[in-house]
Amino acid sequence: MAKSLSKIWLRGLKRLLAIQTEHVQKTTKRTAARPARAATSKPSAKARPLKPAAAVRAPAKRETPRPTARESRVRPRASAWASGSWTRSFHSAPAAPGRLVNHLQYGLYVPSGHALESMPLVVMLHGCTQSIDEFAEGTRMNVLADRFGFAVVYPEQSKHAHSHRCWHWYDAGDSAGGAEARAVVSLVDALVAQHGFDPERVYVAGISAGAGLTALLAVNYPGHFAAVALHSGPAFGEARSGITAMDVMRRGARRDPAELVDEVTDVALYPGMPAIVIHGDADHVVAPANADQLAEQFLRLNRMVDANGARKSGEVREERKGGVVMRDYVRGGRRVVRICRVQGLAHAWSGGDEAVPFHSAKGPDASAMIWEFFKHQRRTGAGQIAETAAAAGSTAGR
Repeated sequence: MAKSLSKIWLRGLKRLLAIQTEHVQKTTKRTAARPARAATSKPSAKARPLKPAAAVRAPAKRETPRPTARESRVRPRASAWASGSWTRSFHSAPAAPGRLVNHLQYGLYVPSGHALESMPLVVMLHGCTQSIDEFAEGTRMNVLADRFGFAVVYPEQSKHAHSHRCWHWYDAGDSAGGAEARAVVSLVDALVAQHGFDPERVYVAGISAGAGLTALLAVNYPGHFAAVALHSGPAFGEARSGITAMDVMRRGARRDPAELVDEVTDVALYPGMPAIVIHGDADHVVAPANADQLAEQFLRLNRMVDANGARKSGEVREERKGGVVMRDYVRGGRRVVRICRVQGLAHAWSGGDEAVPFHSAKGPDASAMIWEFFKHQRRTGAGQIAETAAAAGSTAGR
């Protein structure tokens, strides 16, 4: 059994790397300029002698325009096409067992023309093999930040912690995923204190392994975040090692999702956490079954289903349009959990910049969907979730 799971783990990593390599090769082919043909210096022996130019003028040959190379909207830097400031720094997080220091690298984007005080903050957690620059470029979240006036922070996993920059979402131990989650929370607290961001409007979104760490943050630090977004993420609670994590990614959790929630937290005391789940139906890295399981897990965290997964409260609204299935779980006129399934989307950020690996132009703009969901949520001082005053009217009746 251990041998077969090891093979699953290795195949999964190879699949991730193969996707990135294939994407780079395709992009290189698209953007590489075609070499111009060298002019022939000697006339062909079979060519007829030309008549004097005054006697006949050869018609000008119309050249076929070459296709222009596709240019990324946000390259060559994470803040391109945005007017705010992009800074890279590191945060000295609480030291993990066995480590004297715990420096968390991050990038911070702050839009211009907006007051820093009480500005919302969105935490973006990248996936395996990604850098924060690529994640910012591919999602275009900074462009949205300019438009709507929120700050964005991108924590970056160290290659010393994982050679492929994967977050240890499956291991809540103090020396692995637990330490990473604690470092992110420490970074958020420091940024809120330094810049005056609104502590009641801090949100976290992640893709793949970043979505896994997002779930870990939601379960263990609900008082710090007003809502979460999980894109192409695995169900939580079952995996305990890298090998079992790959098994969950490949098949989904084998056990009941709601039951797994009850094992990791006391649902009766949990303050609730609005969540949006986005997944592609053609994802061969994280099986689409994980999306439905994640939705059920967050319904359980919000006490909308019981321990057996049966619905206790609220209503379900579903919309199908253009290969996208959108399902909202609504309580008291407010969306609590939303799941979006995108037909034909692989393991990539929906509606992203396809010039960047693990981002696809296919599907709706995930960044816009995520912010639209986030902006209606606020974590009050009492730790409960409430609608923002501006959103109360717009969400009613949805």
